[in-house]
Order: sequence, then structure tokens, then C-alpha cells
Amino acid sequence: MRIRYNHLLDNSPRVYDVRGNYLRVGRAADNDIVLNSPFIADRALEFLKKAQGWELVVSGGGVCQLGERDMYLGEKELISDDAELSLGPFTLLLEFPHAAKQTDDGRRREHDRKLSEFVSEVHLELLQRMDLKSQFHDSRGQTDEYLLVLEHNIEEIARLRGLLKAENDALILHVAGHALRSEMLNDMLNSSAATVDNSLAGGAPWSRILSIVADREREMQETNLRLTRQLEIPASAPLTERLEAVERKFWPAFAAQADAVHRDFREYLAFRYLKKQIKDIVFGYGPLEDLLRVPTVSEIMVVDREHIYIEKSGVLENSGRRFTSDETTLAIIERIVSRVGRRIDKSQPLVDARLWDGSRVNAVIPPLAVSGPCITIRKFPSRRLKVDDLIAKGSLTPTVAAFLKAAVLSRANIIIAGGTGSGKTTLLNCLSDFIPDKERIVTIEDTAELQLAKEHVVRLETKGANVEGRGEYTIRDLVKNALRMRPDRVVVGECRSGESLDMLQAMNTGHDGSMTTIHANSAEDVILRLEVLVQMAADLPVESIHRQIASAVDLIVQQARLRDGSRRVTQIAEVVEYDEVTKQMRLKDLFQLETVDGKPMLRPTGCLPTFMEKLISTGLLDLNTFYL
Repeated sequence: MRIRYNHLLDNSPRVYDVRGNYLRVGRAADNDIVLNSPFIADRALEFLKKAQGWELVVSGGGVCQLGERDMYLGEKELISDDAELSLGPFTLLLEFPHAAKQTDDGRRREHDRKLSEFVSEVHLELLQRMDLKSQFHDSRGQTDEYLLVLEHNIEEIARLRGLLKAENDALILHVAGHALRSEMLNDMLNSSAATVDNSLAGGAPWSRILSIVADREREMQETNLRLTRQLEIPASAPLTERLEAVERKFWPAFAAQADAVHRDFREYLAFRYLKKQIKDIVFGYGPLEDLLRVPTVSEIMVVDREHIYIEKSGVLENSGRRFTSDETTLAIIERIVSRVGRRIDKSQPLVDARLWDGSRVNAVIPPLAVSGPCITIRKFPSRRLKVDDLIAKGSLTPTVAAFLKAAVLSRANIIIAGGTGSGKTTLLNCLSDFIPDKERIVTIEDTAELQLAKEHVVRLETKGANVEGRGEYTIRDLVKNALRMRPDRVVVGECRSGESLDMLQAMNTGHDGSMTTIHANSAEDVILRLEVLVQMAADLPVESIHRQIASAVDLIVQQARLRDGSRRVTQIAEVVEYDEVTKQMRLKDLFQLETVDGKPMLRPTGCLPTFMEKLISTGLLDLNTFYL
């Protein structure tokens, strides 16, 4: 192993070639690598040679950052590939000698890169052969005749560009594997009840492959049946577990059966998958198409055309997929936003939109996006989560769920706070299940993503200005209008500006039981943030703002995403009153997240809310269960 290290202010790294099985790093002079800084412990890091790589041990105080992970005193991590460490003002690059033979993952990444380049070449030539930008193009995409011509052109271009050359044998086998894996996932999604409401579950009209060969299709089904048996995936297992099993086990299983996939069958599968990829670009969302259908993917982040990251189980990873060009990325962004009546161009280079299932889309293009168009898609789960699901996932406890249900039924005004991606909207959707069916609800959002399972819900969504700069309707406009619509409850997707004042006034003028979300790190920070947001609407003294908050808000529910990717309620606080003596807001913590036996757990603090007597007297809550 070789280590390159340098101070942040030093652009010339020093190199240390590790010899032996042990290495020490720190400030003391007897270390193998001496980092001279008062911010470094005498013995900060130790490296021990293991059979699978080098074990990193944090042996000194302070924090060591390995990639994006913070490591503290006593923590260990096995490192077997190139990595970057940050220790105080120093950066250390760990370089491993790479064997001539690539790892399986490395080979697959290289084949994926070649496939992406080849798809780009075929797509560009296809644009020259066929009119793919006509205003009648979308309607023609529904006809078999047009799709068949398109498929024949794709295959012809691929042959002319040398896909079947002998040097591409390994690539063809890899693409054949992608075709089998894609079909396996497709069968699972289509057979699952979780995708009944998904417009892509049965496949869009253009997704059909018309140039199929019946014998080869049967061979594909038989091959996938053998692979499924080898993967040992129970048909009765939940959809998510089956999909994750395919993600983990498919490629090793395919490699074991690769010799049984004869040449003609490989070529057929390769052409089949290539046609699918091109048609996804021409009619759908390109490399995002498959990611949008997989329910285990919760977020999709397009950094640039070369890098598409996804979030699975709270963890970020590179999907390995790519766009063929910035122009293709931009075309797909325009396809998304135009379907919901939004626009994006150089004069308006960022936009919020939504997909067919309500998933939220944010897109930014040059000149704001320096590296090319970027997209962030926060997907809705294939099945709407309920409070019982949150309890099962450990996001909250049955006691907390019972308390929040009682609070909603008693018409308490609730603010759900947290960071980006912490689960605020999901929790708001779940709490809305407790609202009685007879009540009229008006929801107000920038981009409609709330899924309130109620019949009497009026959904309002903001509208941007037109090309003439007219016709804009903000959340604040909609909140004001909602008060004229005879709502029993007003639900604002997120308060992020002057509409906070209107929301507080709505809560203060007979619309009890209203709810909203806000970005804040704690219940205390919610008060500070509301101060700023209200002052964006009106120049009011802080004391007056505090009185409004104390009168309007009953509960603050704090949500957070922890390091392991889980999302949990971390704090529930009551807004008690504005203290006339101290001139401060007084909050009372009702529940706090604590560590019990090494596990985070939301527990009651022992304090009761001021409206507890009301909850008990009306039979909404049993005091005996409050401390369970």
C-alpha cells in the first residue's frame, strides 16, 4: 500500500510506501507518518495488515473522516481499495496496488461505460435517420408499424457499428446479462400487487419489443427460471426482499451459467436490451426509466450526464447509469416538466415538477448548473406508508403514535420539523389518516406530493409566472384564498417564506387542527426560523411574532435521518407560552430520543402536555399507556 499525504495548505503531497504489516500515524516523532499539527493526536491512526486488506483503527482523539463517514476513537474499518482520509488539516490518500486482473465489479463498470458510449452512438445516428422530434412523434410511438421500423433501424445501426465484432464478445455477454436481469425484475414488478397503481407496471405502449423471436423468448424465460431457482428467491417473499436478492445475487449466478448461453442467444438478448435502452431515451426517461420503477430506490440524483446516484435504504451509491449527452438530459427534463404545465429554459433555469405517481422532481440547467443539467427525484413509495409501518420501521413507538393520534383528533396545531429527506412529508401523510372523514381539508403545496387518504380534500398547487411575467400564484396567495374555501383544516406542504405568517393567522382564526412542515434542526430552532420567515412577510417585532406562535402552535414534532439511513422522530415538544418575564418562548419536551442498550429509542420525558386533561376526559388517550 502507498499513502500520499499533505497539509491542506500544501499542494505537494509526500509519499510513503508501506513495508511490513503495521503502520502508525500521528504527531509524535516515532510514528511512521508524522503529521505535525496541534490538531493531531500523538498516536492518531493505526493500520494493521489483514488477509482482505488493511484494518484502520482510530487510536487518538478527534474525528477521522473516511470518505463521507466520520470515525471516532476506538472505531475500526477494513479498507481493501483506494480510499481518502481526512484527519485534522491533513488529507491522506490510500493507494492499493491493482492486480492486472480486474475485479468482477470493475469489469462490469467498464462494460457499462462501453455500453453507454455505444448507446449514445446508435442514438445519434438514429436521429439522423428518423424524425424523432416531430410533433406527431409521441402519437406514432403508439403504433406497431412505427415502432417496428424504429427497432429495425436500431439493430441495423448496431451491426454497422461493429457490435458483433469478435473483440466485443465480453461486452455482448454483459449486455445479455442486463437483458435477463431487466426481464427478471420486470416480471417481479408486474406480478406484484404493489405496482397495480403504477402507470408503468404493465409497460408503456412504446415499451413493447415487436421484433421478438418466439423461440428466443421462450429460451429467455427458461434461462431466467433457472437463474431464479439458483438465486433461491421464495415467490412468497415481499417484493422488496425479492428485488434486493436480485441486486445482490444475479451477476454471480449469471457468471456461473454464462457458458450455457450460446452465441446466437447472446446476440439476440444484446439487441433486445439495446432496443429497450434507445426506446427509453426516445419516448421515456432514458436511464432513469428502470430506476423509477424499482421500489427499493427512494431517491435519484443526476449529478451530470456521467454520474447518476441513487439512495437505497438511506445509503447513496452510484447507479452506474449515464445519459448519452447533455442534450438528451435536457430533453428528458423538458419532457417531465411539460407534462405538468411547467417550463424550463435559460430565462428560468430551475423548476420543481412531479411525475405520474406524485414523485417530486427538481431540475437545474445551465447557466446555473455548471456541469450540465442535473435532476433530483424524490420518489414516492410504491405503497403509501401508514403509522403502523412507521412503528415497524422504528420511526416512532406505539405510545407516540397513540399520543399523536389523540393530538390530531383533539385538533391540535402541529408543525413537523426536520432536514431535507428526513421524512417530514411521509409523517404528515400518516398523521392525516387520523383526521375524521367528515372534515373538509385544503392542502397547499409548491409541487403536489401530499397523499391524504381522504375523500373531502381540496388540493391546491402554486403556479409560476408565464413568459410575460404574469399569472404567478404563490403559497401565500393560496393560503389566503384557502381561508375563503370553508376549510376545517389547512395543510401546507412546507412553510419556507412569508406564508408562515398567514399559516399562523389561519391557526389563530378558527382553523384548529392545521398542520405544516418546516426545515429546522430542533424544536427550539423552529421558533427561530419562524421569526425569520414571518419577518419576510411583515416587519413585526419579535415579541409580537412570539405571541402569534404561542397562540397558534401546539406541538412541534422533530424528524431526523440518522447516520444509518433510518428516519426517526427524535423530539416532540409542546409550545407552552410566551414568558412575559424572560421575553422568551417556553417549550416543554414531551418525548426525546435516547440511546438504550446501544439503540436509539424515543422515550417520554415525564412531562405531560397542558392539554393532557382534555385528551383523557374525552377518551382520546389512556394515561396508563403514556409511559410505556
